[in-house]
Amino acid sequence: MSEQSVAPVSPVPVPVPTPTPAFEPPYYAVVFASNRTDRDTDGYTHTAHRLSDLVRGIPGFLGEDSAHTPGGLAISVAYFRDLAGIEAWRRDPEHLAAKQRGRERWYEQYVIHIARVEHSHGFTRT
Repeated sequence: MSEQSVAPVSPVPVPVPTPTPAFEPPYYAVVFASNRTDRDTDGYTHTAHRLSDLVRGIPGFLGEDSAHTPGGLAISVAYFRDLAGIEAWRRDPEHLAAKQRGRERWYEQYVIHIARVEHSHGFTRT
């Protein structure tokens, strides 16, 4: 009998990420594109999860999507009903502290684009 390694089957299915649904326009998209440094060990993952939880409490927040390329480009898009929600997020003390740590430790570069969404629709296979 051969010795083959079999990957364990998880008893709990891992959810597949899905795009944020389309909303009734107009609303706003904040696009954050970045390249990280190679210093991942000093709290980045914890901070990213904390900020993701925190932004959900901002009035006007609609949802977020993110993707990472094998080459190191990361893009996160946060959707807000209005500019007031974006401003509240921009001024949040924990977010401000994380931005500072990001500049000092985690990012080689980043860019932020804020766009008004004029049209939105989606498709889901049934």
